Amino acid sequence: MSDTIDLIRRQVADLHGELVRYGLVVWTAGNVSARVPGEDLLVIKPSGVDYDDLTPQNMILCDLEGNVVEGDYSPSSDTAAHAYVYRHRPDVGGVVHTHSTYASAWAARGEPVPCVLTAMADEFGAEIPIGPFALIGDDSIGRGIVDTLAGHRSPAVLMKSHGVFTIGKDARAAVKAAVMCEDVARTVHISRQLGEPLPIAQADIDSLNFRYQNVYGQQPAAQ
Repeated sequence: MSDTIDLIRRQVADLHGELVRYGLVVWTAGNVSARVPGEDLLVIKPSGVDYDDLTPQNMILCDLEGNVVEGDYSPSSDTAAHAYVYRHRPDVGGVVHTHSTYASAWAARGEPVPCVLTAMADEFGAEIPIGPFALIGDDSIGRGIVDTLAGHRSPAVLMKSHGVFTIGKDARAAVKAAVMCEDVARTVHISRQLGEPLPIAQADIDSLNFRYQNVYGQQPAAQ
């Protein structure tokens, strides 16, 4: 178990660098967490620590109630939200939060990003929905994430007047969803400066999403 937790700590620390690399965070905002497989535990970034100072050693191990199990720092202020998602979505192995500019602009308007790009159909399979306004510090945000994404193909939700939360089978998948969310939010915003974006038929969205999720990329070799 110790080796597994050490591996998750390294992965989570490294993935925070991807948030910086893709311009999804500023200062100390944002966070990545990962579920410890087979255990009621998660690893998350410490609160208010500079990204340059994040290391595997200062990642915080918490239980799924958000209580610190191991670590010398206070965990992220969003820990309760992440923990709520893990408790209520056993399929989720990673959660990410950012205040990325274009996606957060849609959140500030309380408006979902419409599915008008094939890349959106691929990754999200639908519009990127808006979740309710919720204050930071308890599990209210987590409740909003879970309720909004229930029965929805999108791995991303824009929490009203706040920012982006994404989920994935693991932390890397959740980071990818956050990167893609910002990319399409930017493109659709620019498109609306030129006119109304053209809708994609639902059957085509379904087809694109199925292909991307099940056929795209390298497939295991036949036995």
